[in-house]
Amino acid sequence: MRRLLQPVFVLVLSLATTLVQAGALDAISTGDASAGVKEALNKGADYAVASLGRNGGFLGNDKVKIPLPGYLQKAESALRMFGMGKQADQLVETMNHAAENAVAVSKPVLVESIRKMSVQDAKGILTGGEDSVTQYFKRTSTEQLTAKFMPIVKKETGKLQLAEQYNKFAGKAASAGLIEQKDADIDSYVTQKAMDGLFLMIAEEEKKLRANPVGAGSDLLKKVFGAL
Repeated sequence: MRRLLQPVFVLVLSLATTLVQAGALDAISTGDASAGVKEALNKGADYAVASLGRNGGFLGNDKVKIPLPGYLQKAESALRMFGMGKQADQLVETMNHAAENAVAVSKPVLVESIRKMSVQDAKGILTGGEDSVTQYFKRTSTEQLTAKFMPIVKKETGKLQLAEQYNKFAGKAASAGLIEQKDADIDSYVTQKAMDGLFLMIAEEEKKLRANPVGAGSDLLKKVFGAL
């Protein structure tokens, strides 16, 4: 009997928690909810750009450091065996510095994304799960970030003749199914990795905020996210 009652108890407790949270959210005005979400979006954007958009932001962070893709990592070992380790290091450094420079100018795109946020978006972010801030940015800014990042990445990779060799070699590797086609162009690869890193850092900040809204440093964030 006790075993039969346990799942029922868990379900009732879960429903009770949901109702309490719903009541707490209902007590918050639409204006406060929207303002709180916008502040959270700004906080995540500031953290990500400050962390990554600087010298060493990608290269010195193992979570986001951009490696050569897939099969080309094995080719990197071969390059080192033949005394071409310097060239391999140059390419990895260039890719990561390109990502750092790209992320450094991403804030206006993220700010515009925040400005366009609707009340419905705010509601979805509040109730949409622990990464809904990050998913909102992905949904509303990926296209604009790609357009902004690509020229910056091209400028950096264009400084190395090795980048052209990469594209030729990677194109063959992609044709053979050894790497994904999207990774066969160094500029597209670095642009995507730069965005991946940016969204990862935003997700980290969002996770911290949701886990500890009291420590967010803002009464509004405490009020809004503390009600979840």
